[in-house]
Amino acid sequence: MALETMAPNPVWDADAYDETVATLQANEDATYTIWGADWCKDCRSQLPNFGAALDAADIADEQIEHIAVDRDKQGPGVEEYGIEYIPTVVVERDGEEIARFVESEDIPIAVYLAEQLSE
Repeated sequence: MALETMAPNPVWDADAYDETVATLQANEDATYTIWGADWCKDCRSQLPNFGAALDAADIADEQIEHIAVDRDKQGPGVEEYGIEYIPTVVVERDGEEIARFVESEDIPIAVYLAEQLSE
């Protein structure tokens, strides 16, 4: 089920995040799994900009999976991936986790993940 909160923010300025977008593009073989909920305040504030960043980086829909959790933060993959907070984004390549964003970080999701992917 798609998260409505992943709909790209139409006023997000990709030019202001050109390095972030370039890093996401350079990792074109990565997949993104997003745990969140449309009822979640943090998801509503953070995911639209992340959706816009993925869109600006031309990340294919097939590489992005949205997983909606309930109010008890239960849903597919929660136990397997150790999801405690939402939004959480796990980036994988060839089935191996290469980056993770958890709700409590103090910078935007795309920026945080781009920094991890650059290391």
